[in-house]
Amino acid sequence: MYLDIDKKQVMKALIAFSVEKVLLDTGKPVFDKVATRLYKEYQCYIPDCYEHPDYLDNVLRSVFGNSFAVIAQSIKSELIEHLEDKAVLKLVNTIGC
Repeated sequence: MYLDIDKKQVMKALIAFSVEKVLLDTGKPVFDKVATRLYKEYQCYIPDCYEHPDYLDNVLRSVFGNSFAVIAQSIKSELIEHLEDKAVLKLVNTIGC
C-alpha cells in the first residue's frame, strides 16, 4: 500500500510537470490562462488533472480551439514513456491523443 501511494504521488507530479512544461513552452500567459480557468471552472489546479483529465480536456479545448490538438500531442510526447500507468493513459486518451 505504501508503495502504491508513493507511485500515485510520483505520477501525479509527472503529469503536472509535463502539462506545465508544455504550457510554459507555449508562453507564460498561456500557462496562466489555463491554470486560472481550471481554478475558476473546477476549483482545481494542474496536479488535480491526474484524477480529472476531463477538466484539462475541456479547458484546453476552450483556450486553444482548433489548435488544441497540437498542445495535446505535445503533452502526449512528454508522457509517452509512462503510458503503462493507468492514470497517464487515461489523461492521454481523454485529451484526444
